[in-house]
Amino acid sequence: MSKDEQNCPNAISRRDALKTTAIAGFAAAASVVGFRSHEERCLANATETAIREDPAQPSAAPQADGVSGATRTSFNVKPQPPLNAKVPLAKLGDLTISRLLLGGNLIGGYAHSRDLIYVSDLIKAYHTEQKCVETFLLAEECGINAFLGDWNQGKMMENYWKWTDGKIQLISQCTDDLEVVKRTIDCGSVAIYPQGETCDRLVREGNFDRIEQIINMIRDAKLPAGLGAHRVSTLQAILDKGIVPDFWMKTYHPLTYWSAHAPTEHDNIYCRNPNDTQEFFASRPEPWIAFKTLAAGAVHPREGFKFALEGGADFLCVGMYDFQVIEDVNIYTDIVKNPIERSRRLLPNVDREQYEAELEEQEDA
Repeated sequence: MSKDEQNCPNAISRRDALKTTAIAGFAAAASVVGFRSHEERCLANATETAIREDPAQPSAAPQADGVSGATRTSFNVKPQPPLNAKVPLAKLGDLTISRLLLGGNLIGGYAHSRDLIYVSDLIKAYHTEQKCVETFLLAEECGINAFLGDWNQGKMMENYWKWTDGKIQLISQCTDDLEVVKRTIDCGSVAIYPQGETCDRLVREGNFDRIEQIINMIRDAKLPAGLGAHRVSTLQAILDKGIVPDFWMKTYHPLTYWSAHAPTEHDNIYCRNPNDTQEFFASRPEPWIAFKTLAAGAVHPREGFKFALEGGADFLCVGMYDFQVIEDVNIYTDIVKNPIERSRRLLPNVDREQYEAELEEQEDA
């Protein structure tokens, strides 16, 4: 066993994950990609021993009634649905990425929690390194091949690539600190963009030189350079200065949820003028990754995905817990299997079989 494998609690491959995840369906969310707790392994060993000693009476083996706490006598875990189809692929410059991207906020513990003050701590506690590995493996089995995070998640991604045969790609956001831009370039990113809040602020300050400097640094590293924003006026101001990125990151969601119309804004709205956003992108040829498409959990994926696709988004960045991945992918693929009336041209799909065959050839070489 290698040193890297010794440092990993359970080294696992995507093929191992396949046995218990998307294609085969799940018996329980706790075993989502083959990881089992110490108690579960002990129970499994005891069961196998009892059956070997008395094969005629398997009922004598210890049986798990469920996963329970001190006050619970049983717990029925909802089985995960089967995967209907993998997420289609498209081109972002020279990159081939899935049209549905795994967002990094939940993985990193950044929660838009409105008035709830404990949510960030809760999701940080949930997303242990092992849980992150499980989530990435599951996403890959569903055809998601890109994770959109930030530079300080690079070490976690490096561990994931070491511990598994996973190939999920890292698209990173950076700040306007040039040292951070350098670190982001060096952390294994395949594409980089200054985050939305950073671009919004730089435009308010009139600091377009720094925006151009960041774009040039990313391109000098031979990587696609994007621009992010929460306000469409930010993107228009950057364009007016003659700065054109390789791709865009822009918030986009419907305003159909009740808190979007609260009299006082409090971490509850991320795309104030979706019609203006749609109009801006209608004439832009660069790829557009829409994020906050579910308004941080206030909009159901069936509504949010359809809204974003009809509005012209090429890719959707969606924060997902592991137990949401298959359902979200199924919703997405159900929507796109029928023609969608879009306000913007559609990037052509990349043939998945051919793409995966090329990847295998590269690995064998």
